[in-house]
Amino acid sequence: MTIQTLVLYIAIIALVLTFVIGWIKKGHKSWLMTFLQSFTGVLFLISGWVKAVDPMGTAFKLEQYFAEFEATFQGTWFSFIAPLFPFFEHYGLLLSIVTIVFEMVLGIMLLMGDRPKLTAWLFFLLVLFFTFLTGFTFLTGYVPMDANFFNFSAWGPYSATNMRVTDCGCFGDFITLEPKTSFFKDIVLMFPALYFLFRHKDMHQLSSQRTRNWIVLGATVLLTLYCVNNYKWNLPHADFRPFKAGADIAAIKAAEEEAAANVQIRAWRIRDKSTGKVKELSNQEFMSGYSENKDSWEVIEQLKTAPEIPASKISDFEYLDETGHPVSEDLLADPEPSFMIVCYELKGTTGQEQVMVPDTTYRLDTLFSEDSNTMEVVRVPDRIGEHPETIEIYTWDKDYLKKWEKLVPFIQAAEQDGVPVAAVVGGASSYKLQEFAGAVGLGIPFYEADDILLKTIIRSNPGIVLWQDGTILDKWHIRKLPDYETVKAGHFTAR
Repeated sequence: MTIQTLVLYIAIIALVLTFVIGWIKKGHKSWLMTFLQSFTGVLFLISGWVKAVDPMGTAFKLEQYFAEFEATFQGTWFSFIAPLFPFFEHYGLLLSIVTIVFEMVLGIMLLMGDRPKLTAWLFFLLVLFFTFLTGFTFLTGYVPMDANFFNFSAWGPYSATNMRVTDCGCFGDFITLEPKTSFFKDIVLMFPALYFLFRHKDMHQLSSQRTRNWIVLGATVLLTLYCVNNYKWNLPHADFRPFKAGADIAAIKAAEEEAAANVQIRAWRIRDKSTGKVKELSNQEFMSGYSENKDSWEVIEQLKTAPEIPASKISDFEYLDETGHPVSEDLLADPEPSFMIVCYELKGTTGQEQVMVPDTTYRLDTLFSEDSNTMEVVRVPDRIGEHPETIEIYTWDKDYLKKWEKLVPFIQAAEQDGVPVAAVVGGASSYKLQEFAGAVGLGIPFYEADDILLKTIIRSNPGIVLWQDGTILDKWHIRKLPDYETVKAGHFTAR
């Protein structure tokens, strides 16, 4: 679905609600006000719901924003603000739930006309916040990657590849919007926001104040529980991500890679170094007159044809063994079932400890061999000692280890049945993987992958994914993993 289609559907729903309120309930003062209340209320309910099914996704997006804001404010007059963002990042999930619930409850308040003046101000402030967020991200398209946002003299022509956050997350994974599109969306929403501020007395109101209070309170509680359920106790019940159950990852990855390979360069945007003037050349013009003359101009970006199949995170699906060799293709080509334990972050703390390591030096010596009646050069110990060395010490979170302990019976049953099990961990060195493997005591291979990729695959840490022939057959939250026999009966026959 596109944003245009969604807006059309919302407008139709808003028209129906406007008709019902205006003609049946007779509870409105202005047709325009009633329509705008209905439209924005439904919009906030939908945009909130697609995030509420996956609050961890919104939390991950907030973490991206916070990291970008921290990097932006460091080294500027506003550097005192920078330390706030790591703090916010630590509470990203809590902020995600608060934001989602607030957005949906505000949508309900708009539909009911609850506390018109307060609702108008809350809507205005929220739209203003979203406009700042998406506007800032969109404007980074004018900022070269090696420049700070506040270094305005370094700004250049707009390039989408400069944007630090490429997806605003306004509609979760349901619809992917570029910050540029989302920024203009928020600009449009400022018009009803200002209209509500100045004409809030014209808002329609449904039912009594007491009833509206109970609805708002009940919705807040239920929506909060709904958000918590979709990450703490269960996987999101609606999966809009590419790695959904039933997806043929091998086929999709191959198709996306072929589409990317078929992309053609249609034009080049270049800038004159002396005048700063930017012009666009066709690929033929560039190759014939500019490709080898780089003294007076520089390339801003290549303009390419759109791939027939847009790239998704599936194109990045890859994990490595301890030697750094990619082994993911083996999984995608395997016709037999296998289990993947996905862990995008190992929970624990890291410290350092100094230990004494044996340190032996050698010297060359000559020895006479009676057997061969010859002299041989051999290496013999010269000095045996020790030297201090600093190593990392990991203290694993006890509750996190208990989650892995729950997997032991399942893994043992699977391996006895001839079904392989492997763990894929994000953001960990080979040494850290070895230490954790020893701590959990599981004799399964541990591989390394990008943590963002693993967060996209499953919203559980750890989570379990069942693969066969490059297809995801099913996924389970660690709290909802059935016993092996149940999984076997539902998905495959023992080998």
